[in-house]
Amino acid sequence: MTHTSYEQAFGSAPQAAAQAPGRVNLLGEHTDYQGGFVLPTAIPQQAAVSLGRNGTQEHVLYSANLDQTIRVPVGEVGSGFAPYLTGCFALSGVQEGLNAFITSDVPSGGLSSSAALEVATLRALRDLLPLQLDDVTLALRGVQVEHEFVGVMCGVMDQMASSLADTRTMLLIDTRSLERRAVPFPTGAEVLVIDSGVPRRLAESGYNERRAQVEEAARLLGVPQLRDVTNPTAVETLPSVLRERARHVVTENARVLAALEPGVDAARFGQLMNASHASLRDDYAVSHERVDELVTLLQAHPDVYGARMTGAGFGGAVVALVRQGQATAAARAVLAEYSEQGSQVVP
Repeated sequence: MTHTSYEQAFGSAPQAAAQAPGRVNLLGEHTDYQGGFVLPTAIPQQAAVSLGRNGTQEHVLYSANLDQTIRVPVGEVGSGFAPYLTGCFALSGVQEGLNAFITSDVPSGGLSSSAALEVATLRALRDLLPLQLDDVTLALRGVQVEHEFVGVMCGVMDQMASSLADTRTMLLIDTRSLERRAVPFPTGAEVLVIDSGVPRRLAESGYNERRAQVEEAARLLGVPQLRDVTNPTAVETLPSVLRERARHVVTENARVLAALEPGVDAARFGQLMNASHASLRDDYAVSHERVDELVTLLQAHPDVYGARMTGAGFGGAVVALVRQGQATAAARAVLAEYSEQGSQVVP
C-alpha cells in the first residue's frame, strides 16, 4: 500500500520536516573537485523528508516514490536509497532509531536528486536534534555522505546549490574558497530542462575514474588543482587520455569566467553552453549518444541560444537557454522529433 504522508506510514505526526531543491548547472561541469567556478541554479522540484524518533535501535525509511520500506539497524548503512539518509544520521551523531518519510519530484538524472535528499535530511535533522549547522557546513556534510557512505567522490557544487541557490538567479560558486554570489540570467532568456530518458547510476558509472584521471593530470602538471593551470597549452604535454580530461576541466573553467565578462548576452552565453557540451562529449567522454541527439535538436531550434548535458553525465538531463516565453513551444517541438527517433522521454 502506497502511503502519502508520514502519518499514514507511521501512525503519528513527524517531529521534524524539511525540503530542498534539485539543481541544474548551466556552466562549470566536472570542475568543482578541481577548485573551479560553477554556475548552477535551483529548480522548483524538491525532495522532502519528515523524521520522528521511534524508540527502537532501528531506522525505518519509507520512500513514497518507490513505495519501499528499508529497515536499517542504528550504526549500519543499509542499501538502496538508505545510505543517503543513514550517512546523514551517522554524521549527525544519531544514536537512536528514526522513522523517515521521503518523497521527491526531482528527476533522478543530472538534477541532483541525491544532493536534494541529503540536504533535506540534514535540514530536518538540524531541527530535530537540534544541530548548530549553517547552510555551508550542511552542504559539506552532504558531500561527506556521498564520499563515505554512497561511494561517489563528488565535488561540492550539487550540495552547495541545493543548500544555497534559488530559482531566480544563477549562483556563482568558487568551489575552492566557497565564496559565492548571485548572477542574473542573460536578459531575454529562460532556462529549459529536459530529461533525456536515459537512466544512469552514478555510483556505477565512470565518475570516480574521471576524478582520478584529472587528479593525476594535476599531479603531472605540478599544480595543486587544474584550476591553477595558467598556460592552457600545458595540458597538451600530457598522455592522451589525461590530456583530454584535463583539457575539458581547464577550458570549462575558462568558459564560466567568460560568461561573467561584461556585455555577455544570451547568444554569447548559449555559445559557451554549446562549447561546453562538445567538450564534455569529446574530451571528458561523459555524454551519451541519445543525450547528444537531444542536444543537437535543441541547438538547431531557432529559439534556443544554446544547450548542453547537465550533471555528471552518462545519461540524465539536458539544459537549454531559450528565448523568453518560448520554452514550452521549443520543448514540444524538440520532444516530438526526439521521440520519433525511438527514445522514451520524460519531459
